[in-house]
Amino acid sequence: MRFLTAGESHGPQLTAIIEGVPSQLSLTEEDINYHLQRRQKGHGRGRRMQIEKDHVQIKSGVRHGKTTGAPITLVVENNDWKHWNKIMGAEPISSEEEKEMKRTISRPRPGHADLNGAIKYEHRDMRNVLERSSARETTVRVAVGAVAQKLLKEFGIEIAGHVLEIGGIVSEIAPEVSSVAEILERTEGSPVRCLDESAEKQMMAAIDDAKNNGDSIGGVVEVVATGLPVGLGSHVHYDKKLDAKVAQSVMSINAFKGVEFGIGFEAARKQGSQVHDEILYDETRGYYRKTNRLGGFEGGMTTGMPVVVKGVMKPIPTLYKPLKSVDIETKEAFEASIERSDSCAVPAAAIVCEHAVSWELANGFLEKFGSDSLEDVKRAYHEYCERARAF
Repeated sequence: MRFLTAGESHGPQLTAIIEGVPSQLSLTEEDINYHLQRRQKGHGRGRRMQIEKDHVQIKSGVRHGKTTGAPITLVVENNDWKHWNKIMGAEPISSEEEKEMKRTISRPRPGHADLNGAIKYEHRDMRNVLERSSARETTVRVAVGAVAQKLLKEFGIEIAGHVLEIGGIVSEIAPEVSSVAEILERTEGSPVRCLDESAEKQMMAAIDDAKNNGDSIGGVVEVVATGLPVGLGSHVHYDKKLDAKVAQSVMSINAFKGVEFGIGFEAARKQGSQVHDEILYDETRGYYRKTNRLGGFEGGMTTGMPVVVKGVMKPIPTLYKPLKSVDIETKEAFEASIERSDSCAVPAAAIVCEHAVSWELANGFLEKFGSDSLEDVKRAYHEYCERARAF
């Protein structure tokens, strides 16, 4: 599978085109809207969440509730477009009209793509950069991941994201990876998507403090996926290693600066006997591992244990507390300021990360078992599982 997204933060709509989804998969707009609503929740979100009530429209590739095998087009309209159609419209405008709008941006914000993108693409108006380099794009990333989750559920594969840490406050409760349903149930009721109620209250207080101080805070999220078979991915080529693909997908999320599998960087501080997962066997389960320190991957392939991925999100760089920068037109120093921002988007980032991981796992799944029709995939999958158990 592959997908492409298009659209700007204040443009008319966000669009995704997905290619390679098998035919005969049941899929409705509500299957996707459920996940879009999850993305918009979370303590610390800004006013944009009140403006935009995201709702997907399926424009192609699905007929009468089932995929056809053709490319799937997903559209999410921006409700705020009506206030931005002159500023963001596609039609040419005169220099006088541009001056009247007074919306040309020449002051780059530290931590954003503004300056780098303006230099790279020769934009004197940095709105051409910031409108695309916006977390708003993750709306359709989640929509794409929702399609992937719908596919994986057909094979009993379940996925959930939750928050481990915000602003240095760490959850003391580790998830029971045998029950993704429990993780989902508990975190859906949490304003910060945390399993630890005590840490939850401290996280919310830290977010409020950051907001009151005109600042922002980041954190760590974790995604857990259960039910995956052994052998997705490959050890043969660097670009076929599934953990590498998952890592790239996580790192492509706005503001993410690190990724770990299992115990992650902690492995550097332990001996080999405390890191590697011993192999066991019984006739019912086949091969399995005594522990899951490597997070469900060995040699670029799934081990059959739960996939456990952590992502590190930096604090949002759009601040009410000014930071120093330089105007690209006058070259004068100034203190950057903003109009609207989240003080913390880590709870929402857990959902985005969940769906980024879902996409790569689903893609690896179809690379292994084919992708023409759902029944073809099921036959190949069940035959392989029987062979793996008896190996």
